[in-house]
Amino acid sequence: MYSREESQKLKREFWVAFAEKYPRKWVLYDTKIKDFSFKFYIDNKKAQVLIDIEHRSDEKRMAYFEKLEALKNILEEEFIKDLVFEKNFTLESGKTISRIWVEKTGVGFSNRNNWETIFDFFFEKMNALEMFYLEYDEFIKDIEQ
Repeated sequence: MYSREESQKLKREFWVAFAEKYPRKWVLYDTKIKDFSFKFYIDNKKAQVLIDIEHRSDEKRMAYFEKLEALKNILEEEFIKDLVFEKNFTLESGKTISRIWVEKTGVGFSNRNNWETIFDFFFEKMNALEMFYLEYDEFIKDIEQ
């Protein structure tokens, strides 16, 4: 096992190596929708590419989630398969959000032999989600206020 400091250092090295392999600006938090973001996640068991909808208003959170659900067939047929849609996902903090994600299990940042596989997974899946979002963002943003 790594110490906390060693683990943090390795994680930094991981993200720097990823940015060097795929140098581009990702949409991530710049969606123009409050509390609607794309995220990368990595630990020592899995890698995930996520869409998190964290709006304080459950009504708005559900409205955005339902917009994405309405596009699920297009999303899965044209952009990315094996997505998990969870309307009420509870974070460790106890906060309930809506989350859509795809994951690759059996990989972790502490094993450098996994890095290329994870980098390619991150790039392929996030790129697909971003292409989808850029094509359908006007529809997604258009919820009743």
